[in-house]
Amino acid sequence: MISPTALFALDTLLTEEEREIRNTVRRVCDREIRPHVADWFEAGELPVRELARTLGGTGLLGMHLDGYGCAGMGAVSYGLACLELEGADSGLRSLVSVQGSLAMYAIWKYGSEEQRQRWLPGMAAGELIGCFGLTEPDFGSDPARMRTNAKRDGGDWVLNGTKLWITNGSVADVAVVWAQTDDGIRGFLVPAGTPGFTVNDVKHKISLRASVTSELVLDGVRLPADAMLPEARGLRGPLGCLNEARFGIIFGSMGAALDCLETAIAYAAEREVFARPLSSFQLTQEKLADMALELGKGLLLAVHLGRLKEAGTLTPEQVSAGKLNNVREAIDIARKCRTLLGASGVTLEYPVIRHSVNLESVLTYEGTSEIHTLVLGKALTGIAAFA
Repeated sequence: MISPTALFALDTLLTEEEREIRNTVRRVCDREIRPHVADWFEAGELPVRELARTLGGTGLLGMHLDGYGCAGMGAVSYGLACLELEGADSGLRSLVSVQGSLAMYAIWKYGSEEQRQRWLPGMAAGELIGCFGLTEPDFGSDPARMRTNAKRDGGDWVLNGTKLWITNGSVADVAVVWAQTDDGIRGFLVPAGTPGFTVNDVKHKISLRASVTSELVLDGVRLPADAMLPEARGLRGPLGCLNEARFGIIFGSMGAALDCLETAIAYAAEREVFARPLSSFQLTQEKLADMALELGKGLLLAVHLGRLKEAGTLTPEQVSAGKLNNVREAIDIARKCRTLLGASGVTLEYPVIRHSVNLESVLTYEGTSEIHTLVLGKALTGIAAFA
């Protein structure tokens, strides 16, 4: 028997440092996450503060950024970390992705030096938590029509509006909030506890239960002029951040798929049906072989896109292709693995159903499958079909 990744000799594509980073994250997940994540999922909670300090101490928060306490790792190293984190649970990878690729990246890329010095070292250490307020109740895939606005009042800004589906919202020390201004869409740093800024957690989730999801309400929130991110103008700012986060999903979704497939292979070897191991049946082997092929292709695509990112040539369309393909295939792998586990596959004793329902959210957030399909359609035809 060989592992699904060995079938494609994936390790030969990685440097020794990249393999060590992957193995380190796997050990952290095995020690700190996997023994507890089913209970967190069932309870609908996640100890974000404690986990952030653990992950920050390991160098995983903002690990692909340079300076300010960040590790400055390459794109493939960051992707492999996302793979291992999502192999434990999508909620964990979301925590790291929102912290590092959305909130921290926005400050690192578009913030002033004072803003970077104030927030990034604490966020890299996991002592401070960030969230990213772009999506609104009525405007997810069409952020250009957001209703949240920021108006000048003397030397201050006054923000009004609502953001929804915000990961880490109620535990965040600072929210990166995007709003309409007379000068187009701009980003603002809103510290927790600012008068008029309230947060409500989203309840009754079936997916991403081991994750904090919130609504942000801004009612006359007054901020000083230096709360605005000076280098972000228009949708290029938030979309640039989303492109960073989507890259992590390309690897992360394959981590969830790998965990499902490894679980199914182990289960099929032990489960006896008609006095034979389930893995000895042709239909079982066909399912396993098909899933291993799609997993391997997704992993090869992820590493290739990572190398392009490191070379500075990765395009948004290529990120869309990676997210669309890999999340779609990951969901299919999770569902097929569930069938191999039979009734056991619907319990939290095994991770498969948890990954399956989590991936439904991953398919939707940071660009739905429909939006990424249309991104590729526009790239191929030169015609935008979004409206």
